[in-house]
Amino acid sequence: MSRSSPSRWRAKGNGTGQSKRMGALSVIRAFRFFAGPILAGLAVGLAVLWWYEWGPNARPGRYDSGTASYAGAVNHAAPAVVNIYTTQILTSDDVPEDPLFNRFMEEPRRERALNSLGSGVIVDDEGYILTSYHVIRDADEILVALRDGRDAPARVVGTDPETDLALLHVALENLPEVELNGNGPVQVGDVVLAIGNPLGVGQTVSMGIVSATGRSHLGIATFENFIQTDAAINRGNSGGALIDTRGHLIGINTAILSADGSWQGIGFATPASIAREVMRDLIDHGRVIRGYLGVTVQDITPSLAETFGMDEVRGGVITEVVIDSPAHKGGLQPGDVLVGIDGTAMADGYEAMNRIAGMKPEQKVSLNIVRNRQPLTVDVVIGTRPPAETE
Repeated sequence: MSRSSPSRWRAKGNGTGQSKRMGALSVIRAFRFFAGPILAGLAVGLAVLWWYEWGPNARPGRYDSGTASYAGAVNHAAPAVVNIYTTQILTSDDVPEDPLFNRFMEEPRRERALNSLGSGVIVDDEGYILTSYHVIRDADEILVALRDGRDAPARVVGTDPETDLALLHVALENLPEVELNGNGPVQVGDVVLAIGNPLGVGQTVSMGIVSATGRSHLGIATFENFIQTDAAINRGNSGGALIDTRGHLIGINTAILSADGSWQGIGFATPASIAREVMRDLIDHGRVIRGYLGVTVQDITPSLAETFGMDEVRGGVITEVVIDSPAHKGGLQPGDVLVGIDGTAMADGYEAMNRIAGMKPEQKVSLNIVRNRQPLTVDVVIGTRPPAETE
């Protein structure tokens, strides 16, 4: 019995060791089973974090709620904002006759250069630059200066006076760019930054908010759908960038509303969506292709609405129809009141003309009109709007 006891203890001890080994193997198997999914999940999480923070869709201007700095947004967009210098050569035929001036002029001096400045935005790394048409209008020479110190002459790809936009091109490599897109619709109250070269002092950033959207009837351009902002815009800012706090380009600074020409808190920018369409047409066709009806329209007033027997003040009265235009061929007449397009009511004549301009040539459309106090539908085929005359 005394000899068998040690053997029982040894057997018992060997069983315990085997159990421990089996337990360890079970743990290893469980680790191996779960390790793959856990590591895969971590990898996906890190990839999503990278994409959000540093990837192509990262928010360049993302800032902590306790930090009032937009340096990230500015650093992302500002390198693509350029200074534009234009030169216009005036010959002696362009200078008014002034005997006193001519008396002291050194002959044969027959020309002089006038310089002006503005801003522009590189929207494609191939060298395309958007700016305001009035910045380069009548320019004989255009020079573009980048923030990195480089400069180059620019050629005009095309202009669109009806939206006050122009597209330039420079032959430089490794250009910074800011894309013509935003992260959703622009809303009143959004914080925005204006970047440009005001008064020739050098690149400057000013901050404000979106004061209004869809501004029109300002007399700045034929087709107006401006973003209004109180970010400081002065002479030289025209053609520069209006960005959001993430560094996305949301507009091209265009003009200010002022009694004396100085900034008074009301500035306007052409939305990036419109600038993108203009740019595409200028590259593809050399001009912007728009729909054309061939009428002159006057907004309806309360007194006119009463005269035409209308219950609502909406639409526009046609005052002129161009001979052989789509309107003329479709049977429209002066005195018709255009109140809707394809069944959609138009607030005024300006909205109706903007809707027509946005249509494609050869598109068929039904115009809802009021003629002799009676509702009527006229079908027309939209034509191609003739190029705008430049000054």
